[in-house]
Amino acid sequence: MSSILLVTSSPRGEASHSTKVARDLAEKLAQSDPGAHIVTRDLAQNPLPHIVADYATGIYTPADTRTPSQQHAVTVSDAAVEELLAADTVIISTGFINFGISSTLKAWIDHIARKGLTFNYTADGPVGLVKGKKVYLVLASGGVYSDGAAVAFDHAVPYLKTVLSFLGMTDIEVVRIEGVGMGPEAEAQAVAGALQQTQRLALAA
Repeated sequence: MSSILLVTSSPRGEASHSTKVARDLAEKLAQSDPGAHIVTRDLAQNPLPHIVADYATGIYTPADTRTPSQQHAVTVSDAAVEELLAADTVIISTGFINFGISSTLKAWIDHIARKGLTFNYTADGPVGLVKGKKVYLVLASGGVYSDGAAVAFDHAVPYLKTVLSFLGMTDIEVVRIEGVGMGPEAEAQAVAGALQQTQRLALAA
């Protein structure tokens, strides 16, 4: 049985384009694989804590000598890591916020980027340990950042590709819902185009 991890992070709830398209992709992928199940982590409804001292010290402290607060912080992170490692497919969605990703998604990345669990340093350099997963990035933006002069302002997709590749996830597809702030017609076209892309991706999976 395959597992699809759906990570959503938009604070816009049911109005979120990134969440809508990401859910659609997850459902289409599950339909094409009868044995698949979807595990959803909604970072807007249930945000992970930002990195604090108990986490930063706790991950380097032996489990039997951690304080209760350190143990709690590490346990939260361990759960996110285990969820990621158990997935065969990962779908990550975010709105384009101030030229980057949502802070809740950044916190998730900070929890899953764990030396010894998802990456290691070796004599030949860092090695990602999260192998063999297909990753889909779903990004909604008010403007268009995949083409033209605004490409330089996109610090979301390049960052996500960099950190995921660092962890070993290099098979990455990007679904953009662009120009949703440019009027109702542009918004509708952007969503329709993204849903068409999810259909193609599901058929190719």
